[in-house]
Amino acid sequence: MLKIRLARHGAKKRPFYRIVVSEVESRRDGRFKEIIGTYNPLKEPSEVILRDERVAYWMDQGAIPTDTVRSLIKTHAAEAKSA
Repeated sequence: MLKIRLARHGAKKRPFYRIVVSEVESRRDGRFKEIIGTYNPLKEPSEVILRDERVAYWMDQGAIPTDTVRSLIKTHAAEAKSA
């Protein structure tokens, strides 16, 4: 089973996240199938970069986003629609 989730990178107290597709059994920062975006919570406002076509592809393949990633996808979609 696949999940779309955050993988933490960056230095101590300076988080930076990659949005990745990985197996459920994989560790948070372990193996992944593909990087489909990034999330930088330190910028004001926080920066979310997503490859929408790849998100749609993996969700069609059965990947389930975590609650946090689901909210980031919704926020990104709303920003793209208003821009």
